[in-house]
Amino acid sequence: MEHLDAIVIGMGPGGELVAGRLLEADKNIAVVERELIGGECGYYACIPTKVLLRSPEAQLQAVGTAGVSRPQLDWAGLRSYRDGMIRHLDDSAQVSQLQDSGARVLRGQARLVGRNPWRVRVGEEELTADHVVVATGAESARPPIDGLDTLGSNTVWTNREATTLTRIPRRAVVVGGSAVGIELSQFLARLGTQVTVVQRGPRLLDREDPRLCQLIAEQFDREGIDVRLDTQAVSARQNGSGAMVVLDSGKRVPTDVIVLAAGRSPRGDQLALEEHGVALDGTALAVDEHCRAAPGLWGVGDVTGQALFTHVAKYQGRVVADNILGTDRRADYTAIPRVVFAHPEIAAVGLTEEQAHEQGLDPVATEVDLTEALARPWTYETDPQGHLGLVADRTEAVLVGAWAFGPLAAEWIHLAAFAIRAKIPLAVLQDAIVQFPTFSEGYLVALDQLDV
Repeated sequence: MEHLDAIVIGMGPGGELVAGRLLEADKNIAVVERELIGGECGYYACIPTKVLLRSPEAQLQAVGTAGVSRPQLDWAGLRSYRDGMIRHLDDSAQVSQLQDSGARVLRGQARLVGRNPWRVRVGEEELTADHVVVATGAESARPPIDGLDTLGSNTVWTNREATTLTRIPRRAVVVGGSAVGIELSQFLARLGTQVTVVQRGPRLLDREDPRLCQLIAEQFDREGIDVRLDTQAVSARQNGSGAMVVLDSGKRVPTDVIVLAAGRSPRGDQLALEEHGVALDGTALAVDEHCRAAPGLWGVGDVTGQALFTHVAKYQGRVVADNILGTDRRADYTAIPRVVFAHPEIAAVGLTEEQAHEQGLDPVATEVDLTEALARPWTYETDPQGHLGLVADRTEAVLVGAWAFGPLAAEWIHLAAFAIRAKIPLAVLQDAIVQFPTFSEGYLVALDQLDV
């Protein structure tokens, strides 16, 4: 039985990063992937979603730009570009690159079959290693809708079917007002689909600041997206080539597709970990501040249940690789940016005012309408939108939270992210010289409004 330095199970962005760094350090490793190297992000989530969203966004930006006529959307061209970006669901080039770098590539479902040393079985093959990195990701949660399992994948879509779609449905019911639900709802609506969003909570994106959630709801209303808050889909049945969805209000909504966007479940329960004394937290792999589940066993990405974002998986990958290579490194999840690539973009970082209160801080919050305070929104488009909210702690005189709603918010939210993570004093931030004209100037306006 071959013994290796490390086995990486799951080759999404986090697993890929660990494998790449270990290979650069001349470690003898194997990687295991039951589907496609690159993972959910590269083929069914982040990459195709952002590609699909970009064309309707560019159309709207053109409409709002002085002197530019409205361009036409070309669904065939967009679909073809999307297919190229997801490599036509072919990872052969990635397999070759890994093999050329010295990694063993194993296909199939991995199972842990022993420890001291760790022993992993893939099909009929068994390997041992000093380190095993579990990076098996998460899968789309299926809400308890009676009759859902009787409908086929042509009617019930997870993010996979939605991001690899070949036809634009006439009607869609999106179950869940999460980031995925917002992005897919807006994409479909802008391609002509009649969209109904069913959200069990009181707000879209309801973990964020209520004011930000209100701005999202107003945008959806302008676009004709039907949002049902405090509502659940209780049953679904076949209705011709589509389905009939019944809401808890008794309302029946006919649809061509049902898009599941009600969260994701970590895949920590698929490797027989508990049989070998490895603790799970539900279906998530429980890890410590080093991203370690047990001596020589590590967790990276969604499988850990910690902030299910690609950028967090990559961060954890750096932490784990450094620890394996001998550097004592601990994960710090302060100030993780959260972005919804809608139009306008939605971004947040840190705490809401309510969360700051719950943590015993003395928060103060403010909001700036950037269209009233800055020149940049008006140079960017003729009917602009833009809002920035800040939350500071009076006692420490530092930022603890921020949110943004406007063009390119995914880019300029990082100023707040760095400020929160580094605990930069408000006085230092207020003394900054910010490029004119930019959306980032809004920070100076908002900081001056804070009653600290």
